[in-house]
Amino acid sequence: MSLGAPPVGGLVDTHAHVVLEDSMGKAGICGPEIGCRRDGVPWFRVGDYQLDGVAYRGSLFIEADLRLEAMERAGIGLQALSPNPLTYLHFIEPGLAADFCGAHNDSLAEVVRAHPAKFVGLGALPMQDIGAACRELRRIVGDLGLLGGYIGTDFGTAIDDTAMDDLYATCVELDVPLFMHPCQSGIDGPLRDPRLRRWDLDLVLEYSFEEAIVAATLIFGGVLRRHPRLDICLSHGGGSFALARSKLRKLAERRPAAPEWLRPEGEFEDQLARLWFDCHVAGEQEFDFVASSLGIGRLVYGTNFGGWDRGAGPQVGDLRETLNANASRLLRLERRAAHLWS
Repeated sequence: MSLGAPPVGGLVDTHAHVVLEDSMGKAGICGPEIGCRRDGVPWFRVGDYQLDGVAYRGSLFIEADLRLEAMERAGIGLQALSPNPLTYLHFIEPGLAADFCGAHNDSLAEVVRAHPAKFVGLGALPMQDIGAACRELRRIVGDLGLLGGYIGTDFGTAIDDTAMDDLYATCVELDVPLFMHPCQSGIDGPLRDPRLRRWDLDLVLEYSFEEAIVAATLIFGGVLRRHPRLDICLSHGGGSFALARSKLRKLAERRPAAPEWLRPEGEFEDQLARLWFDCHVAGEQEFDFVASSLGIGRLVYGTNFGGWDRGAGPQVGDLRETLNANASRLLRLERRAAHLWS
C-alpha cells in the first residue's frame, strides 16, 4: 500500500468536515467560538448564528485520534477533510476572510501531515475576493499539499459569472478539483427564508435547494462548457436535482430562456455528465434513485462523518471499488502517493 491510497477494503470518504481548534477566534467578532450552556448543552457560534447540541471540542471533529478510531470501525481507509460549512464566512470583510482561511488551512495541513496515510485536505477559500481565493488555492496546493478547494454555494457572486472564471481556470491549471457544499443562510450573510429556520428545516430543504440550483446553474450558465477540464463535485447527490433532471432537460430543449447552445438533443446530458456528486443521501431508496438517475461514473462516497445525520448514509455494497476508483481519480490520489514517496 502506498501513502495516500486506502487500505484494501477501506472506503475513501470525500465528505468529512473538520473543526480546527487553531481557527477559533480568527474571524474577529464572528468567532468562531465554542462553549457550553449552564445545563451542559454544548454550542458553537459563528456571527449571530448559534448551533446548540453539537459537541465539537472533545469529539472526532477536533480530536484526530477519535476520528481515526471511528474511521477504523466504519471501514474508512482515507478521508478528505474539509471546512465546516458554518465557517465558510463568505460574507465577512474580504481581508478578514482571507486571514481566517489562511489560519484554517495552515491548521488543516498540520493535521494531514501528521497522518498522511489517513487524511487528505480540501482548503477553505475567501470567495468575497476571487483574486484572493485564487491566491489561497495556489498556496494551499503548492505550499501546503492540500488537494483542492472547498466552498459554499452562495457568496454574493453567481457561480456562472465570468468573474468566477479565474478561479475555475486556476483549478484547471493546478489540476485540482473544486468541491461545493451549501450552508444555511443567515449566518454571516442574509437570511433567505425564515420559514426554513423552523425545526432546522434549513439543514435539509435549504441544502437540497442550493445543491439543485448550483447543478442547474453550472449547466445552463455554461461553466462546464467554458472549462471542459474542470472537475466540480457537489454534495448530497446534488440535493433535489435528480428529481428535477428530466424536466430541466425539457426546459433546456424547449424554453426560449435557455441558452441556444444547450437546446440540441443530448447537450444537457453531456454537460450533466461532467459533474461529480458525493453519495451522502439518507436512505437506501434515495441512494438507488440517485445512482440510477445520475449514474455511478462520477459518484464518490461521502458520510458527513460525525455529523447530526451520521449513520444515515447508504450501504454501498458492490459499488465500493467503483466509488474508490472514482475518488482516486477526482482527488488525484495516485499523484499524491507519488509525491509522498518521492
